Amino acid sequence: MSHAHGGEVIAQRLSRRGVSHLFTLCGGHISPIFTGAKSEGIEVVDVRDEVSAVFAADAMARMTGVPGVAAVTAGPGVTNTVTAVKNAQMAQSPVLIIGGAPATVLKGRGALQDIDQISLMRPITKWAASLSMVSELAPAIDYALEVATSGTPGPVFLEIPVDLLYPQTIVEEWFIKESGLDKMSGVSAKALELYLRAHLLRQFSAPYNPLKFADTSLPLPDFTDPEKQIDQVADELARAERPVLVIGSQALVNYSPGEAASLATAVEKLGIPTFLGGGARGLLGAESDLQFRHKRSKALRAADLAIIAGFPFDFRMGYGRTFGSKTRVVSANLSQEDLRKNRRPEIGLNIHPGDFLRELSYRMGPAASRPAWFGDLQQREDARDAEIDAMGEQDAGGLVNPIDFFKRLDAKLDDNSVLVVDGGDFVATGAYVLRPRSPMAWLDPGVFGTLGVGGGFALGAGLARKDAEVWLIWGDGSSAYSLAEFDTCVRHGLAPIAVIGNDGAWAQIAREQVEILGDDVATVLTRNDYHTVAKGYGAEGILVKRKSDINRAIDKAKKLSKEGRPVVINLHIEQTDFRKGSISM
Repeated sequence: MSHAHGGEVIAQRLSRRGVSHLFTLCGGHISPIFTGAKSEGIEVVDVRDEVSAVFAADAMARMTGVPGVAAVTAGPGVTNTVTAVKNAQMAQSPVLIIGGAPATVLKGRGALQDIDQISLMRPITKWAASLSMVSELAPAIDYALEVATSGTPGPVFLEIPVDLLYPQTIVEEWFIKESGLDKMSGVSAKALELYLRAHLLRQFSAPYNPLKFADTSLPLPDFTDPEKQIDQVADELARAERPVLVIGSQALVNYSPGEAASLATAVEKLGIPTFLGGGARGLLGAESDLQFRHKRSKALRAADLAIIAGFPFDFRMGYGRTFGSKTRVVSANLSQEDLRKNRRPEIGLNIHPGDFLRELSYRMGPAASRPAWFGDLQQREDARDAEIDAMGEQDAGGLVNPIDFFKRLDAKLDDNSVLVVDGGDFVATGAYVLRPRSPMAWLDPGVFGTLGVGGGFALGAGLARKDAEVWLIWGDGSSAYSLAEFDTCVRHGLAPIAVIGNDGAWAQIAREQVEILGDDVATVLTRNDYHTVAKGYGAEGILVKRKSDINRAIDKAKKLSKEGRPVVINLHIEQTDFRKGSISM
């Protein structure tokens, strides 16, 4: 099949893999990719900061099971993505980042925006490569998407020089002009001409070397037998009196919405107490007799069997020390490193955690009745909910109590809502109260704890689920990273509702800094008019300062969103002691 330029080659390979959106910020190095994507029916979404392009691609991957794709220009375009790429690596999200680069004959000669991008990206990606021939474009895209999704998923980076993307006739004109060949004569001119024509012949006509992208890695041998191990887990679960299941984000990686729904069915069939973390929140809906949200550490210490599906033994699990001395631990994880880091489980399965749980449910009979165990867990759950309710009723000094706000918001969330969270103290408070309504309906940064994901995640969520009511929960500090993406929402017809918890501080840092060091230096913000900023970008803005304004503001925001108008609620909250003692390092 003939192609007008390299951008069309790339677009066709992406389309074949089911990629529906390309996130980008324009740059001359990569323009043919935009036009190729448009002609192939891929929606091109242009953002206001390259980091948001990668965050949006990450969100798309998490919500659809199809790799997310971002294209950025050379130099600063690539460097601006680093935080988002590292976040995707730690969250194990399959994302392809395409970076532009100067022409092949100009690399290393001081061309505009020419830097060593591969050395920068290689440590934070599963695979990073630079291309030099047009024949490499199609196989490189195919291979990159395969690497991103296989094994432990993660981001990959392809550097594509500008002269591989434009038509050969235009590239030839550039080479002649940039080299000064059109103004030269004599033997030196002839030699330069021969060199450039040979270079062009190689670029545009040389055959592809199938060995270039061969996987030369040598993974450690794994002598485990997943089938036998799943049978062992089934036997242990049948005997357990106090089992606990913890499900992390990895249980949903590479899953389509339909596969996520089948995983939820499998978990319900297992019928054991379940805690959901990260992107797994919402898997069992807002109401489930199996799901518990509080006192996970106490449950794990009391359990006789803990099944950990797609959740590493990192700081969130006490580095593997959370379990009781007699707790039998089962762990399923795609990463062999994560499977054994900090603690070796009694049974470790190097397998997709979601596939493991679905297969386990097939092998189990009707769920055993464990009323005493459920009763103990429910008692602790109810006690903690009562504490939160009581704190939500406390006076907020004339402003809004954030717990009270989140309780009211939770009561008004649509069944098709998606919650995007980006912030510290305000967001962490909301996590105790808000209940995602369905699988793939909660987007948080992941283990990296990155601020700034909000604008990009909201874009990705809105495009992946165009029928959804997308809520973006922002701290006032984190909102400034990507509030400009509301301009992108307006231009692309998206209508998320952002809530900015405005307490005029980096509250999560200030809480411990002031108490320990006695100084609030560098933690103080101004209660800015973020709702007015939103209006400047063409969105709607609502100011809320009192408890009596909450319900009206939520209802108005929902109505405006349904009309296709993005909204920012500037919520003036009082600082509380709800999360006193929490750490931020």
